[in-house]
Amino acid sequence: MPGLPHSLHALVTGGGRGIGREIASVLTQAGATVTVLGRDRATLDDAVAKGAAQFAAVADVADQAAVNAAVAQAAARQPIDILIANAGIAESAPFAKSDAALFRRMMDVNFMGVVHTIQAVLPSMRARRYGRIVAVASTAGLKGYAYVSAYSAAKHAVIGLVRSLALELATTPVTVNAVCPGFTDTDLVAGSIDNIMKKTGRSHQQAVAELAKHNPQGRLVSPAEVADTVLWLCGEGAGAITGQAIAVAGGEV
Repeated sequence: MPGLPHSLHALVTGGGRGIGREIASVLTQAGATVTVLGRDRATLDDAVAKGAAQFAAVADVADQAAVNAAVAQAAARQPIDILIANAGIAESAPFAKSDAALFRRMMDVNFMGVVHTIQAVLPSMRARRYGRIVAVASTAGLKGYAYVSAYSAAKHAVIGLVRSLALELATTPVTVNAVCPGFTDTDLVAGSIDNIMKKTGRSHQQAVAELAKHNPQGRLVSPAEVADTVLWLCGEGAGAITGQAIAVAGGEV
């Protein structure tokens, strides 16, 4: 496994489970000091206890004041060199039944959560002239899916932010990128599979196949495949890679 340029401090939001936890683990194995941030203290502590991270910070990324306080606490141990803005939620509903509250929930966590964490870490990165920012978006930020218009809109917004901010920072050593997984084998997707089974009466195998059909490889993406892409973007050799939205989706996009 490739290492990182030097002893770096990485902050991974939504790092207690799923893709975020796998990213935290891969960064730890590559030599980074990792702080996982999320709302659920138990899952964060479990990540630390099992060696996926060294420290945990509790905050809701939709709450800017809480994010600022948690980032300040983490940075007091060691300045943050890498931000993985991974925290996210997903809800599905037909557009006609997607009220303003649903759109706000999707935007507050999936988009504003990214804004809040970047704003909290960026001044220090610019001052120290080093930084890697990676937002975990989705193929839903590159194309549309039926029945997730609010989620898709939020993920499109993340990619627009990444592309714009990368241009602002292009003359600095801070890079800004997004990774866009397709349907990935996580507890978040497990919830979607359960919903398909309840609403359609399909078997678990049929429900998985309904999601996997979007991937030309005919399978769900593994969290490790997403984490390996993130690790590469955080490495020294990716200094010229910025403003990109990289699909990890078996050729779907």
